[in-house]
Amino acid sequence: MAENKLTGKAHVYKRDDINTDEIIPARYLNTDKEKELAQYAMEDLDKTFVKKVKPGDFIVAAENFGCGSSREHAIWALRGAGVKAVIANSFARIFFRNAINNGFLAIEFKGAADKIKDGAGLEIDIKAGKIINKDKGEEYSFLPLSDFAVELLNDGGLINHIKNKGAKR
Repeated sequence: MAENKLTGKAHVYKRDDINTDEIIPARYLNTDKEKELAQYAMEDLDKTFVKKVKPGDFIVAAENFGCGSSREHAIWALRGAGVKAVIANSFARIFFRNAINNGFLAIEFKGAADKIKDGAGLEIDIKAGKIINKDKGEEYSFLPLSDFAVELLNDGGLINHIKNKGAKR
């Protein structure tokens, strides 16, 4: 991750309980290649998602994003599609943990799906814990990540973090 400020467009889904099978349907779990998974990201929820998402964009959702099975493929599909972060009112615990462990930014922000409109230009300042809605000229604070979570993001995930720590010894 290593970037402290991210900019992109919001793809807003105001629905609660978007599950991992909607993020990447089980019928495509025959690979762990992000670019292959990316072509099916969000397919059962939004057939146009992969055509409209651009590298650096964000998904904005309501409550309990990423519920369901614990598949890491959901993270890989979103990242492969170019999504830089998911901003949601809340996350399923396993999705949030998988996101951080895979070096993928998950931001908890109550009211995200109500305050941010589809297509809005956003800037995320990770260190400051702020989301700037460029379309509305508004700034929102989000629940800050722990120092360890930021370290994992900066290292590109848990496995890279462990490799980096081992190399320093």
